[in-house]
Amino acid sequence: MYQIIVNNQPARTVAFSVEGQPMLNGEPFAWDIARINDRTLHILHQNRSYTAEVLELNRTTKTVRLNIGGTVYDIQAKDRFDLLLETMGMSSAAITKINDLKAPMPGLIAGISVQPGDILAPGDTVLVLVAMKMENNLKAPGEGTVKAIRVSPGDRVEKGQVLVEFT
Repeated sequence: MYQIIVNNQPARTVAFSVEGQPMLNGEPFAWDIARINDRTLHILHQNRSYTAEVLELNRTTKTVRLNIGGTVYDIQAKDRFDLLLETMGMSSAAITKINDLKAPMPGLIAGISVQPGDILAPGDTVLVLVAMKMENNLKAPGEGTVKAIRVSPGDRVEKGQVLVEFT
């Protein structure tokens, strides 16, 4: 069970479950989704067709920014553990400390935007990774100070390889 918050508005919060038949606020949710490319999806729901473009995706904070029909939606998913941590007042502590930035996929380092000693805020661009002919801006998932940079522009990296260390 997930709590989905749309555009940071409590009034647009829904409950979504993926176990068995997908459910949206307790009602069956029939939809068909097809990937067009890495950033574009085609969705069929209630005999209507939608094209969704993924503008940003942050797996650490479980957030995604979608463009659907020219309207941008900021979506955050919270699972039962996130909700439990939130009730205990520990939600922000879990994501603010960064240890390492690892490659999310194999690729080529196109550029580095930071230097050792730089202090980063969540969302600051750290480096650019080219994968499958697309430039991906890798951003800081939380606050931290750059301790060491383990790659250089032009380096080929593997998924999970440490790119930048933080203190």
